[in-house]
Amino acid sequence: MAVQRREAEVSEERGSAGRRLEASGRGARSAREFQLALEALTREYSEGESTHGCHGCKGCERCASCMFCEGCESCYRCTHCRGCRECSHCSHCRDCVSCHGSAYCEQSELCSGSSYLVLCQSCSDCTYCFGCVGLVRKDFHILNQPYSRQEYFEIVARLRRELGL
Repeated sequence: MAVQRREAEVSEERGSAGRRLEASGRGARSAREFQLALEALTREYSEGESTHGCHGCKGCERCASCMFCEGCESCYRCTHCRGCRECSHCSHCRDCVSCHGSAYCEQSELCSGSSYLVLCQSCSDCTYCFGCVGLVRKDFHILNQPYSRQEYFEIVARLRRELGL
């Protein structure tokens, strides 16, 4: 009885598209069957709108362990983010793509370990950068050029107004 119950649980865990491949050879699949099952699983996942382990999130899709985010997609362990995609361990970011371990970034892509970036790409361990690409461990830069703290905030305030950010 317990064995049958466990088999039913395992069968349910496998889902309709993904059948467990058994090392013993029993029920082993051909490469083609495996590819078809993988494609079906991928399709099921990409069409899903569920989030897993999230708290207080609204309108998010395929996120896990996030809190208080809105409109994010495929993010992991982010908090208070809005409109981000494929980010992880971010906080208070807006409209970022593939950023990791960052905070207070806006419209940035592929950045990691950074804070207060706006319109940046591929920056790592940076703070207060605006429109920068590929910088590492830099602070107060605009278009990859260094500025004093005061100059930076004056120029960025003007650019934000002019760009409508």
